[in-house]
Amino acid sequence: MGKSILFVCLGNICRSPLAEGIAKKYIIEKNLDMEIESAGTGSWHIGEPPCENSIKVALQNGVDISTQRARQVKKADFKKFDLVVGLDDKNISNLKNLGCKNPIKLGDFGFDGACVPDPYFFDGFEGFDKVFEMINICVKNLIDSKPLN
Repeated sequence: MGKSILFVCLGNICRSPLAEGIAKKYIIEKNLDMEIESAGTGSWHIGEPPCENSIKVALQNGVDISTQRARQVKKADFKKFDLVVGLDDKNISNLKNLGCKNPIKLGDFGFDGACVPDPYFFDGFEGFDKVFEMINICVKNLIDSKPLN
């Protein structure tokens, strides 16, 4: 088995499912052997599919995330995955509080450490494309980067 990555946001219905979907498509394109999952620090959406706008923006970019279901991050994940990747500072802080020793921030891979904004609170669809683009660039940079080689 190759390396493994867990992408983590708050509810696991907007940003981390996008990161998971983008990463899974990219590793197939690059013929890499990796395990990719996503989770949320919160429990509100366990078992739910990604939000409608995340599914829509992903499909517009050739990525199908509609079969994903939200789950909450578990302490066992910190041993299971080589990299635990938070999508914003709050996610990183929550991961550390849960006992994750070295979470990394997705925005460090292409956006000077910027937080990926939570589109769940956006008014309508506008902004989901920007979030998708940011996650897309950072996920590909992360997979191509040194921590995984």
